[in-house]
Amino acid sequence: MPETRQNPIKKNLHRKNIHNHGYDFQFLATSYPPLLAFLSEKHHQISIDYSDAAAVLALNTALLKAHYRIDYWQIPKGYLCPPIPGRADYIHYLADLIHQTSARKTFDQSTVSALDIGTGASCIYPLIGQRSYQWSFTASDIDPISVACASQIIQANPGLRKKIKVLLQPNAQRFFANIIAERQRITVTLCNPPFHSSLAEAALGNARKRANLQKKQPSNKSSNNNSVLNFGGQKAELYCEGGELSFIKSMIIESQEYKNQVLYFSCLVSKNAHLKALQHTLKSVDASDIKIVPMSQGHKTSRFIAWSFLNKKQREDWLSQA
Repeated sequence: MPETRQNPIKKNLHRKNIHNHGYDFQFLATSYPPLLAFLSEKHHQISIDYSDAAAVLALNTALLKAHYRIDYWQIPKGYLCPPIPGRADYIHYLADLIHQTSARKTFDQSTVSALDIGTGASCIYPLIGQRSYQWSFTASDIDPISVACASQIIQANPGLRKKIKVLLQPNAQRFFANIIAERQRITVTLCNPPFHSSLAEAALGNARKRANLQKKQPSNKSSNNNSVLNFGGQKAELYCEGGELSFIKSMIIESQEYKNQVLYFSCLVSKNAHLKALQHTLKSVDASDIKIVPMSQGHKTSRFIAWSFLNKKQREDWLSQA
């Protein structure tokens, strides 16, 4: 393989994000040789066809193996294959939020207990959070196949078995009930919600994404054009009744029941226009601290909203006892 420049496909990620300088595809292919089959060179840069679901899956597998020491990672066909850098950013910014809340100059991140709501078959947030900060995780999902797959990933990577627990949420209308035990304390919850309100809306959004990706890629006859979504996704991962806004509002309402067991609740928000309504809902349930944390990946901007029902002293005391 010819010597090439590192591919600068990601910009403006969190300062601690290992993917800040793009992907070193040669290094990744050394870590995971099956990636080689998907590499092509254009303008002295090596890359993959991001509209090819198989190529994206191989890239993710290589990234997890090379940078996060995940030796086994497989997901069923048709399930969400998440972009790793953006997922890592959410974890890094949550770590900042926790550190900034602590009264200490240095904070031991390994004391953090996190809950990932809707972990998916990939179990991606617990994998990144555990390997990056040694957090312990509870990971939940309403889909039995996702739970089985995530559990298999954890069991196949021995160092994770005592750090990540995967649970089935039996009630699709609940977020924390059946998952958080009576006296359990959770430092932070996180969630990547279903953004769309219907299958048709999800399909339209992903069709636009694929069209944009294919414009940026060189012609590749071996690409899998039969793949509906380059990053996949099942019903519960992509859409729900009422869409993202309704989903997060319901989460906020239920979070009141666990206000003394969770330091910070959080959720990604894909649409900036939803923030005003979410802030109104949070104020109506007397959340004492509300934070909107912006993130940026290249030309894409995103954010998450975080809230706590504890006052400043209670939050500091919580972390001082960790």
